[in-house]
Amino acid sequence: MKLEFKRIAIGTSLLFFVLTAFTVPKRIPTQLPATELHPYGRYLINKENHLELISSGVHFGFSFEGKYCQIVASLTSTQDHNYLQYELDGVYQKRIKISKNSHEPIVISAGDEGKHTVWIYKATEAHTGAIVIEKIIGENVKAIKTKPAPLIEFIGNSITCGAMADTSDSPCGTGEYHDHHNAYYAYGPRVAKELKSNFMLSSVSGIGVYRNWNSDAPVMPQVYEKADFQEGNPALWDFKMYTPKIVSIALGTNDFSNGDGIRKRLPFDSAVFVTSYIKFVQLVKSKYPVAQIALLSSPMVNGNNRGLLQNCLTAVQKNINELYPADKRVALFFFEPMQATGCGGHPSVAEHAVMAEELVPFFKKLLKS
Repeated sequence: MKLEFKRIAIGTSLLFFVLTAFTVPKRIPTQLPATELHPYGRYLINKENHLELISSGVHFGFSFEGKYCQIVASLTSTQDHNYLQYELDGVYQKRIKISKNSHEPIVISAGDEGKHTVWIYKATEAHTGAIVIEKIIGENVKAIKTKPAPLIEFIGNSITCGAMADTSDSPCGTGEYHDHHNAYYAYGPRVAKELKSNFMLSSVSGIGVYRNWNSDAPVMPQVYEKADFQEGNPALWDFKMYTPKIVSIALGTNDFSNGDGIRKRLPFDSAVFVTSYIKFVQLVKSKYPVAQIALLSSPMVNGNNRGLLQNCLTAVQKNINELYPADKRVALFFFEPMQATGCGGHPSVAEHAVMAEELVPFFKKLLKS
């Protein structure tokens, strides 16, 4: 009887060992609340403690383990749809459409086990509306901070936004204006990525220095200090959040525009343009006293206007250098002429790559100064 008991005991022990050895531990997803993320760009934390992504290209990163993770995102009530885009393990993937009535989390599939990194970018501009991030769900999900590096702030219009550049989801002439936005592939983020610097985009479609594409106001000097670039919003942006090494300003395309041809449009006034531009640069310098100011022309302003814009920017440079003799000299960059083939005559994704290639040596030199 004792021998039989020992045999039973040994058999039970072996069975327990086998079952234990081949049981896969149950993975328990964790939740990373939005308040623990480290966004870079213009954003706010709302009263629900959710993250609202505001500006073009505002981004945040996180890591997770396993084959997939989920992002709980939504829109403000006034929007029908909006777009995020993302990198997975350092490789750009695609844009993600978020619809107002969709309540399902966004699933990001990695395809294999192991640890993965994700960077989420807002594809659209501030005037499209905020995208709300509630939390990230995944196995061992952790927030990632942007690596310390010099910051370039890119101020501009629709070109800087990456507007009308991407036809991967729908052809030109279809859908809504922001259906063709791609901030990730705009010239600014491309330059920053190539030079291993950080970036933020402060840009609004149709905006100018003293007049807009088809209106007189509000222009960039009137909305730059607003958190969401909306003139009527009392909330101001906290410029102490970041300290850019370079502030790139690319305005003028819309000041030169003839508008829609229906609304009365006066001829371009170079004196008003230069005066307004000088005052705006002074505003920027009041926020970032030690930043290098770089003025960019426009690849979309061609013919006689191209020379006129370059002369105006040269006048702005001269005046600012005289007003601030102890500061870094204002830098100028003039784009090569371009016949843009994106939607509405804007640069396409491929043409943003050409612009970035032109700009890289210019910004590389400024970063070293």
